Amino acid sequence: ARWSEDMKVAILDERCVGHGMCRLACPEIFELSDEDGHAHVTSAAVPVEFEAAVDQARRGCPEQAIVVEA
Repeated sequence: ARWSEDMKVAILDERCVGHGMCRLACPEIFELSDEDGHAHVTSAAVPVEFEAAVDQARRGCPEQAIVVEA
């Protein structure tokens, strides 16, 4: 995988309630916890091929819990 020098992603734990929309948009980057059902990222650095899907996940999060730095 080619890694972006620019895009990083994080979940704001205090906002995430576990809707799972991010996982649907980009399962390669977002996982849901078995403990509380909340999302977390598998890697803060986003591979170039997943940048569009991560941005879609950010825009689609009902709780606005996804932060992207580009």
